[in-house]
Amino acid sequence: MTVRVLVVDDHLPVRVGFSMIINAADGVEVVGEAGDGEQALRLAQKLTPDVVLMDIRMPRLDGIATTRRMCVLGVTNVLLTTAFDADEYLFAALRAGAAGFLLKDTDADSLIRALRSVADGGGVLSPSVTRRLITDYAARMSPPETREQQAKVLEPLTAREREVLACVGRGLSNRQIATELRLAENTAKTHVSRVLAKLGLSSRVQAAILAQELDLA
Repeated sequence: MTVRVLVVDDHLPVRVGFSMIINAADGVEVVGEAGDGEQALRLAQKLTPDVVLMDIRMPRLDGIATTRRMCVLGVTNVLLTTAFDADEYLFAALRAGAAGFLLKDTDADSLIRALRSVADGGGVLSPSVTRRLITDYAARMSPPETREQQAKVLEPLTAREREVLACVGRGLSNRQIATELRLAENTAKTHVSRVLAKLGLSSRVQAAILAQELDLA
């Protein structure tokens, strides 16, 4: 199965560079390019890509706002890129619902792996920000401390959905969750979407952190 990618960046050389890397790899291809968020929204609806690889800082409509709108439209596999290793971008990306966050100096092999992982329902973070994210973002979520509070958080979930949340906490993709729980891959994907909706979360990364905080993973 070929992973179809929409590349979004306001700098033409960057778009060309990403597109060359992607089209040179097996199993991934660029199906469209956009120079700003508004154009990206139109193309995402028209082309229905598997992954949107998008810059954070863009004119007219930046990557954070565009990601938020894409999630409302059901386009949830957004992998945001930036040249700046800054907490404000990282946390804003996760709050908007991005499935991943990569620095633009990421090497070609890592970029292709990230695209495949996000297309398969996984979450991706640049190694340089992972430790900071776990420490800082988990603290922001203020997880429940008592078993009673934990039970209340999980109350909206069915037994199967709790199993799915635990799998997400272990970093499993939709395909891996399907294998683990003996489900069809589409069924696993549906369960993940329901878990996010019921818990008021906007990304798998948020769900993974919550699962770890609740000792489910």
